[in-house]
Amino acid sequence: KSTQVARLAARLRGHAFDPMVTREPGGTPLAEGIRALLLDPDRRPVPLAEAMLMEASRAQLVETVIRPALAAGRVVLCDRYDDSTLAYQGAGRGLDESTLGALNRAATGGLLPDLTLLFDLDPELGLARRARAPGPTNRLDREPLEFHRKVRRRYLEMAAGEPDRWRVLDASRDPALLEAEVWAAIEPRLAGVVH
Repeated sequence: KSTQVARLAARLRGHAFDPMVTREPGGTPLAEGIRALLLDPDRRPVPLAEAMLMEASRAQLVETVIRPALAAGRVVLCDRYDDSTLAYQGAGRGLDESTLGALNRAATGGLLPDLTLLFDLDPELGLARRARAPGPTNRLDREPLEFHRKVRRRYLEMAAGEPDRWRVLDASRDPALLEAEVWAAIEPRLAGVVH
């Protein structure tokens, strides 16, 4: 996912866009501090506290980074957004989805993505990739396989429910082929965007 975000940002720059690239949780000094708390393997917030920390991080990011970038006419690429809360804290942790939806709306002020790319991968393959990656695994990486299966199922349900906003991409494909699919999903939406 992060590889494809970087490749897409480079391609946008090559087409004279100045994309704002950010991530959740994180993207601001305050939100990066929250990210460190959320991913620390030695800390285990209860599910509602985890969700509220995610929302605090999101509110800070939307208000101080995403909205100003959009107001300046920039394309915003955000690695995760509010749907992640529905997948991870909703399906994964079992929190009430209507409560999470209300928290999402409060944190974002109702700001929704124009397009959401879901890099779909079997959780077993994804966890194996993560285990081979450099650096330590974080708290969410260490969740049981069934947690990750629930998260994936919820993402796929959301994508099926809003096919105009979502594009599901097979993340097991060669990165160059995946990059071409990402661009094919993005390019038509750039028509008429002032840059």
